[in-house]
Amino acid sequence: MVTNANDATATEGKPEANGEARTEAKERRPDGTITDEGIARLRARIGIAEPHTAPPQYRRPNVDAFRNVARCYGDDNRLWCDEDYATASVWGGPIAPPPLVGGDTLIGEDEVTRIPDHLRDVMKGDPLRGVHAFYSAASREWWAPLRPGLRVFRRNALVGVHDKVSEFAGRAVHEWGGQVFMDETGTPLSGQYRNMVRTERRKARERGKYAKVEPQRYTDEQIAEIEAAYDAEAAARRGGDPRHWEDVQVGDTVGPMVKGPLRVTDMVCWHVGMGMGLYGVAPLRLALTNRRRIPGFYYRDDLNIPDVQQRVHWDPELARRAGNPTTYDYGRMRETWLIHLCTDWMGDDAWLWKLSCEFRKFNYVGDTQWLRGTVVKKYLADGGRPAVDLELAATNQRDELTTPGTATILLPSREHGAVRLPDPPGGTGNLQSTLDAIVEQFR
Repeated sequence: MVTNANDATATEGKPEANGEARTEAKERRPDGTITDEGIARLRARIGIAEPHTAPPQYRRPNVDAFRNVARCYGDDNRLWCDEDYATASVWGGPIAPPPLVGGDTLIGEDEVTRIPDHLRDVMKGDPLRGVHAFYSAASREWWAPLRPGLRVFRRNALVGVHDKVSEFAGRAVHEWGGQVFMDETGTPLSGQYRNMVRTERRKARERGKYAKVEPQRYTDEQIAEIEAAYDAEAAARRGGDPRHWEDVQVGDTVGPMVKGPLRVTDMVCWHVGMGMGLYGVAPLRLALTNRRRIPGFYYRDDLNIPDVQQRVHWDPELARRAGNPTTYDYGRMRETWLIHLCTDWMGDDAWLWKLSCEFRKFNYVGDTQWLRGTVVKKYLADGGRPAVDLELAATNQRDELTTPGTATILLPSREHGAVRLPDPPGGTGNLQSTLDAIVEQFR
């Protein structure tokens, strides 16, 4: 389980409503301890919609947004980037790349803009205040394409709380947050869920820190091998050549696709498309406004200048102070890379239905990730939809598995015809019914 500085601060930096709440919290949970009472208070929030922590990066994402988001994770598929090509495709026009249809702050205006008065006590503060948070896993599903220029709405809620035992730190809580998205026509688009593993700090410290990792130095031959893999990736992209269900067999391989060696430049490009993320990082005067909003997310650097904890992703010294050998990526980056692996393999006529992954190790600047997949199941899904399941993996140059995952893809079929989009959970009524159905899945 790997944490990013911004994710780890998600609960620690959340201000209480007043000093009395902070005092009561300390009395209930000394030293960041997980208690039955805290878990019960957390579970009382399941399914209650609440405003998101930051406004969307794109309110009416257009084709430019589609292209910029795809390029930020290294994807230049013409389906998202070329209007003429997309218009001639089975979709009849441009559609958004899957990573855009979701994302913590990419799209979606809140349907619920304030917590009702009668729920304020239930939603106040963090029931597990002081308990460490690791961004451990993500799961997503897509039900319909996002077209250019449409407003998108979302609902956000806690969808699952599971009491577990962690090898890393004793008792742990898996806290699943969910977001569901719908466009202005009333079409449910997608669901996104992320698992924050909450662990008791004292026990975590007793297990020691991550082992030292030596930064990778590459030979000219190794760089040439990576460049050759990039060339092969572009040539192998399926694109407009349909991959029919009948032509796929269990055991077929997907990839490889290479991502790296990771540079800070890659993360700069990532932010150009994805924005600055969950905590509203902003420059200059806007930075002061944000610091006053979430002071726990900021620290003073060696010059006594306030800056964001998120800097661990581009400042080696701050990363070392946090116990890492150097800077590292975001878990979301590797999630988008696995999505890219799937969409390149499946072709433009197919539909990526589901993808889940775990973030098990850091991906440090200088590391290279090799992405691969295997077809593990071929079947007719709900309503006779031709589908395949993939096992996915991102492995670094040290041969360490950093990001395992799974995916479900709907493929066109000679016998069964073109892809039929999946039904959203809870039907097509509204986002609350979708959210309620998601809660039942996580129960």
